[in-house]
Amino acid sequence: MEYNPITVTDLNKYIKNKIDDDEILSNVLVKGEISNFKNHYTGHMYFTLKDENSLIKCVMFKSYTAHLSFTPKDGMKVMILGSVSVFERDGVYQIYAKAMKEDGLGSLYTAYEELKKKLEQEGLFAQEHKKNIPFMPKTIGVLTSNTGAVIRDIINVSTRRNPNVHIRLYPVPVQGPGAGEKIAEGIEFMNKNKLADVIIVGRGGGSLEDLWPFNEEIVARAIYNSELPIISAVGHETDFTIADFVADLRAPTPSAAAELAVANVEDVRENLNMYNNRYKIALKKKIELMRLSYEKCMARQAFKNPTQKINEQYMIIDMNVKKLQNSIMLKIKEAKTNFVKEASKLDSLSPLKTLTRGYSIVSNRENGKIIKSIKDLKQNDNITIKFVDGERNATITD
Repeated sequence: MEYNPITVTDLNKYIKNKIDDDEILSNVLVKGEISNFKNHYTGHMYFTLKDENSLIKCVMFKSYTAHLSFTPKDGMKVMILGSVSVFERDGVYQIYAKAMKEDGLGSLYTAYEELKKKLEQEGLFAQEHKKNIPFMPKTIGVLTSNTGAVIRDIINVSTRRNPNVHIRLYPVPVQGPGAGEKIAEGIEFMNKNKLADVIIVGRGGGSLEDLWPFNEEIVARAIYNSELPIISAVGHETDFTIADFVADLRAPTPSAAAELAVANVEDVRENLNMYNNRYKIALKKKIELMRLSYEKCMARQAFKNPTQKINEQYMIIDMNVKKLQNSIMLKIKEAKTNFVKEASKLDSLSPLKTLTRGYSIVSNRENGKIIKSIKDLKQNDNITIKFVDGERNATITD
């Protein structure tokens, strides 16, 4: 019996027709967990629906996505109403979804949210614990797979921005069982041996399962305890992992992480030239201001005729000396007048004045006491009698 060969296209059409004719497959309600979700710019949604043992590709066209009341995400458990058919070009059967309903979050997504909440409450995401990224690091430590595109992108971007920067790769698995422990060990090893100035922890995009090592608690705590600053660059710009929240800086992609870690020497050179020009201009302005200030000072009278101020002070001194002399002469004159006045008063009260009128003063020659009464005298006392023009001694005989 001979068989005539058919084309692949014919075979795919035959299988497609068989499946399309099946009433059960034309209207199925399937539940499972979303993975590898892609929201195309056209509005169509492409994803995989899986359970513990199997998976099936799904597509939901824009005309149906407009009626969704939620935004599908990786890890969500959903129920899908649609039909199973074959995409002839690729020979792949898939579900063409017409409606979708949430059926709770997947176990991984639930674990992600619980750990995120726990670590946030412990303060591992707090801004005050984040370290600054050094401006011009000499060595960049990279924890990623040594066979992926991530390390090539980081090397290309880093060396283009600064040819002198040194890239030190610590190869680790970035997905699968045990990857989290290896990543944590790499962070601790880099810190213990001071192998870098800053560490980039990264990998390319993927599903929630692929990125899961970067959502493990052991990795989060290793990043938090790191003395070296760490940049997290996991997945694509829309992917967020626990590592992103704990890291000192989050980069949307590994290439962006290299740009954040390595300063562009050309930009630095341009900035230095700009600052140099600014300082030159500022110095010229400063010199010009100082020159104008100098000329203004030299134009003052004090610099044109420096002795004038001294001569003016001499004149003031002479005037003050004259005032002082006049004041002294006035005081002397007033003192003389007062002296004459007081001398006249004293003269009028002087006992010598009384003596001129014929009176005399008798005193005891031994003790010099004035004799005021005859009772103060006795026989043979020696006395002195003072007249206006002299003294005479005498003795009391009676």
